[in-house]
Amino acid sequence: MKTPKRVQPLVDEGLIDEVLRQLMSGKEATVYVVRCGEEIRCAKVYKEASQRSFKQAISYQEGRKVKNSRQARAMEKGTRYGRKMQEEVWQNAEVDALYRLAAAGVRVPRPYICFEGVLLMDLVTDAGGNAAPRLNDVVLTEALALDYHAQLLKQVVLMLCAGVIHGDLSEYNILVDEHGPVIIDLPQAVDAAGNTSAEMMLERDVANLANYFSQFAPQLASSQYGKEIWKLYVAGLLQPDSILTGRVKLDHRPADVGAVMREMEIARREAEDERSRFQQHGI
Repeated sequence: MKTPKRVQPLVDEGLIDEVLRQLMSGKEATVYVVRCGEEIRCAKVYKEASQRSFKQAISYQEGRKVKNSRQARAMEKGTRYGRKMQEEVWQNAEVDALYRLAAAGVRVPRPYICFEGVLLMDLVTDAGGNAAPRLNDVVLTEALALDYHAQLLKQVVLMLCAGVIHGDLSEYNILVDEHGPVIIDLPQAVDAAGNTSAEMMLERDVANLANYFSQFAPQLASSQYGKEIWKLYVAGLLQPDSILTGRVKLDHRPADVGAVMREMEIARREAEDERSRFQQHGI
């Protein structure tokens, strides 16, 4: 097929030899199957912000780092340069998450390079070498649903142990190869320790999995894996091989409001000190 304009720079640089076909077009990107020497990979071409239906909500951007204070100010003001920086941060979030998660043993496509808004990575395939189907296109039995759900919970735990939360996990951004589920689409991934919405996003991701698989395995509908995983995480007890039950014992003790307020005041002062250091050193 004709080489898309956005992919041409990678062809010119010798990173891609041929664009074979378009694989899919989604809310944030268009993906092409490409040939790189003897390897078949995929090129994810990010859409411009104005064309995406998935917006860069503040809750996703929180905790993401930029190179210097000038970039941070420009992004805050929404200048042309700031918008360009926002796009780079948005795209780099997926690349960084893929490298980080692949190193942690999470089943994600292996990334190679992100160049001019195009991410080159492995093509996930089925046993026949064809592009792997999305989870929502796979016919499931109760046994297979329980198996895939357990595999994905393990992936969620591995991700959280690596400090990453997907943030938009569902049956639409999970592929199924010959070995099981593979997690994709991570530009909205958040840092678990640096985002105040992390708990909500983790529980929502896990609830999405339970809601989908409960169509085939109804016993999953009442599970509380999200709350259980987060409780272990904040207690410093979450391990890649943690045994999960899907049940959480409720704590009926009255909350220590005074302690909570003191922790909030400490966090506020630390944030102010950090902000002052950034302003003083221009970083």
